[in-house]
Amino acid sequence: LRRSFFSPDDPQFRVKAMFPGTPMVRLKFSVELNYTVAAPGCDFIFNIHAAHTRHQRVVTEMMELGQFLLPQVHTDAATGNRYMRLKAEAGTLRLRYSATVELQHHVAVPESIPEVPVSRLPADVLTYLYPSRYCQSDRLYEVANREFGTLPPGYERVRRICAWVAKHVEFKSNTTNASTSALDTLNERVGVCRDFAHLMIALCRALNIPARFVAGIDYGADPALGPSDFHAYVEVFLGDRWYLFDPSATAIPMGLMRFGSGRDAADVSFATIFGAVRAEPPKIIIEAIADPMAGIEIPRHRPEALSTDDGSAVLIGTRLAPLC
Repeated sequence: LRRSFFSPDDPQFRVKAMFPGTPMVRLKFSVELNYTVAAPGCDFIFNIHAAHTRHQRVVTEMMELGQFLLPQVHTDAATGNRYMRLKAEAGTLRLRYSATVELQHHVAVPESIPEVPVSRLPADVLTYLYPSRYCQSDRLYEVANREFGTLPPGYERVRRICAWVAKHVEFKSNTTNASTSALDTLNERVGVCRDFAHLMIALCRALNIPARFVAGIDYGADPALGPSDFHAYVEVFLGDRWYLFDPSATAIPMGLMRFGSGRDAADVSFATIFGAVRAEPPKIIIEAIADPMAGIEIPRHRPEALSTDDGSAVLIGTRLAPLC
């Protein structure tokens, strides 16, 4: 028999007393993509299936395709990312993915969460220490150490990095492109959610803190920002799990739903296209469903640290249906 004992002065004791139970959120959403494919056709790799993890459960889902195709869906065993590959014929291609997902949030008191020395990091986390295509952490050592190098290690230092990015970069649509990197964003001080995420990730890695890019959608964004869209945010490995951060400060962390995680945006693009196409803007609808009897609440801002990934992926198949 194993028991855990907490002192009333222990931060984890306080979080158990103040926030009993594990907060849960249920999100219902759909993503519709429309393309006009040029002859002789085109190959696609999509990452628009909700990821399966121990803390993100896909309750129901369906993929509808406007062409009669037999797509292949592959699930990455390490991350739970799900990639759908298909070859479309010339003409119109319509995809609509819909799902209901339940998120179970791990909650912790921020001051109780330490940084982890490189020597003690899990092997599968090490890759998120290195520079990557959009996150040139090797060129941000000086900035990172000047701004954050003297702060005590831990969750609070990472929160300060997140807040610094939000303060020094202006959120403005149509100001960057697919080649914009963390270094570009640091110099230009303007961008969209993926640019905020890349800069925060690069600064964390420059301080030997593992950080990764997460692509998904969010519930609760300010309607003034425009129609619902894909959203990029950050997860940082602290203590024994990945904690959520939104450096663009445009989302409610409890309302973040993941499609995939990777080193940067190159790993989790919602669509990688091998051919000539004309694309329409994505159409995304999302709603939160409360169920007080089941402990399911509407996403809200919380002062604690939140996590929806302890690093263990769950593999489950997907249901595919042709569009009539």
